[in-house]
Amino acid sequence: MSIEKLEGTLDYSSYQISSKFTDYKYTVYIHVPQGQAPEEGFPIYYVLDGSSYFHLVKEAVRLQSRNALKTGVNPAIVVGICHGEDMQERRFYDFTAPAKEYSYPARFKGKGYDKHGGAADFHRFLTEELKPSIQAQFQVDVHQQTLFGHSLAGYYVLWQLFHERTSFQRYIAISPSIWWNDHELLPCTATFVKEQAAVTERLFIGVGELETFMVDDARQIVGDLENITDIAFYEALDENHASVVPTVMSRAIRFVNKN
Repeated sequence: MSIEKLEGTLDYSSYQISSKFTDYKYTVYIHVPQGQAPEEGFPIYYVLDGSSYFHLVKEAVRLQSRNALKTGVNPAIVVGICHGEDMQERRFYDFTAPAKEYSYPARFKGKGYDKHGGAADFHRFLTEELKPSIQAQFQVDVHQQTLFGHSLAGYYVLWQLFHERTSFQRYIAISPSIWWNDHELLPCTATFVKEQAAVTERLFIGVGELETFMVDDARQIVGDLENITDIAFYEALDENHASVVPTVMSRAIRFVNKN
């Protein structure tokens, strides 16, 4: 792994990180709160699709932390992980699990991408390269780590929980693409539930009312998991796939921080 600092502002710094596991160069944004870190370190949020959601999560955390007694949200480090100009294609590699075959729904009309199944390598980038480099620079509370993803990145959040759950303690999946590869996450969920008597990790799943079949998919996952973990489900009325994240973000952050 190689790291190059790109720029810094009073609010955040950006870096370019080349991963040996994914053979890809990511831009990473890092916001660190001003002031003294608590003795245990700052909580931390890892935001997938950071070019779209880093600033939104950063501001949602910062605004709510101004009244931490009521919101339960404390100042935190926020990390945004961004792809380059090939973002759409690369997401279908980094955020999807290895499989023998890959199937796109009929609504894609035969269009798709060539590379899939890089989730395990992306996990190694997160846990063996990115997280250690951040923990070496900043005071991080390793017991309060949140992973956030929307859409296909939301699928990855669930995959991470089911396969490498102890890497994070809190998970936020908004409009997760449970439909991916003929709903392969559903049998993964069943196996996870069968193998885990109880799970200490906390999970928030949100979806927009207008996302049709994605609402049903999310409800099924929630129903399967609700007896083994602390989970919240929120259906945002009148919201669609593009509009749902700003609507539910503050609620999701409060849930994963509740006492």
